[in-house]
Amino acid sequence: MFGPRKTLGSAAAPEGRLAKTLGWPHLIALGVGAIVGTGIYTLTGVGAERAGPAVILAFAIAGAVCACAALAYAELATMIPAAGSAYTFSYTAVGETIAWIVGWSLILEYSLACSTVAVGWSGYLVGWVQAVGVTLPPELLVGPHGGGIVNLPAVLVALAVMGMLVAGTRESATLNIVLVVIKLVALTVFVAFALPAFDGGNLQPFMPYGFGSTEVDGAKRGVMAAAAIVFFAFYGFDTVATSAEEARNPGRDLTIGIVGSMVVCTVIYMAVAVAAVGAVPFRALADSPEPLALVLRSLGQPGAAYLIALAAVIALPSVILVMMYGQSRVFFVMARDGLLPRWLAAVSPRSGAPTRITLLTGVAIAVIAGLVRLDRIAELANAGTLIAFISVGASLMILRRRAPDAPRRFRCPAPFVVGTFTILGCLYLFSSLPVTTFFWCAVWNAVGLTLYFLYGRRHSLLRRPAG
Repeated sequence: MFGPRKTLGSAAAPEGRLAKTLGWPHLIALGVGAIVGTGIYTLTGVGAERAGPAVILAFAIAGAVCACAALAYAELATMIPAAGSAYTFSYTAVGETIAWIVGWSLILEYSLACSTVAVGWSGYLVGWVQAVGVTLPPELLVGPHGGGIVNLPAVLVALAVMGMLVAGTRESATLNIVLVVIKLVALTVFVAFALPAFDGGNLQPFMPYGFGSTEVDGAKRGVMAAAAIVFFAFYGFDTVATSAEEARNPGRDLTIGIVGSMVVCTVIYMAVAVAAVGAVPFRALADSPEPLALVLRSLGQPGAAYLIALAAVIALPSVILVMMYGQSRVFFVMARDGLLPRWLAAVSPRSGAPTRITLLTGVAIAVIAGLVRLDRIAELANAGTLIAFISVGASLMILRRRAPDAPRRFRCPAPFVVGTFTILGCLYLFSSLPVTTFFWCAVWNAVGLTLYFLYGRRHSLLRRPAG
């Protein structure tokens, strides 16, 4: 009906389908679980180091771009309720080759996002453990880039989350709701303690490095440089779209899950960012592995800082859970379509989850988390996400032109304005990333295209004629 992909997932056998186990509360929790995490708990410090107090503005800019992308996702997810998220949307709108690039970028996004959160979780764990007087071997707390051997806590949490996902989607999603509540309570406590200490002097100068992304002392600085990395703090709603095939009522539940999670998280982020940079000078936050706990300790609230760190230790794995879930589903659909080996798309008859892909994903994420720096992982993850968001904005407009009367349970307002702003905003954020990120993103896509033309294109089930 919609173009190159005649029937979404038509190549899959019935046993290759995912079980419908998720309602809208699970989907909102998946979205909030993915969005509220390392971005606000850890990258607040990285953003402050790059933009000063204007990290507040960086959060607002990144949030505005993501809000437009969220509207596009909401329409497309209810129009095409199949697993795969931006990969599936792109396949429908523009065909297989672009869809492969998007799917390959999503694999990069989710894998590195999980690794970023695992490293951030490790920072809070170490701070929390040291607060109670326990010293851990430094060689096992940081990768080779920091003079250590491996970030062992990051490796262990990634493998533990992998185990939960193998147990089954519904069980993991239900646990995620509990972890989301813990995170939201912790952030509310932080705002309650930090906001009364707000000092307008800490916001001066508000924009010490200017608005645009410029090179300062060998590093990118400015509001847009910060926005390009704290952008990581907002995405996660796209994970809800990857669950389309498992939603019990996709038309209603996906709309509530995607839009609802974005609204909730934008309000939370603005409150936390204002409280943090208003309570202490931004340089005190710069590059701290646990900036929110640092703020509370600076305010003479060690007990509250201890609880914030404990909440992060308990609840940040929910972000890894959701991102790993999203990555495995994109991987699953690409394998089911024949672009990757089909044996990877095997679904457990007991849990209805794609066990083989989840195991492969979890091990890869654990290796990256154990060896690579947090900010480098986050920047490259953002590059993959921005590519996917650009494709979603374009797919929204293409399908409105090609199939204007197709059923849509949610219709994005002003779709051509929203789609254009999504594309331009993402391109601007992409241009604000470091040059090294461009290089590694190009390498990743070169490897992906090589794999596609050597294997995926020849084995694609959706290229084969029906019958």
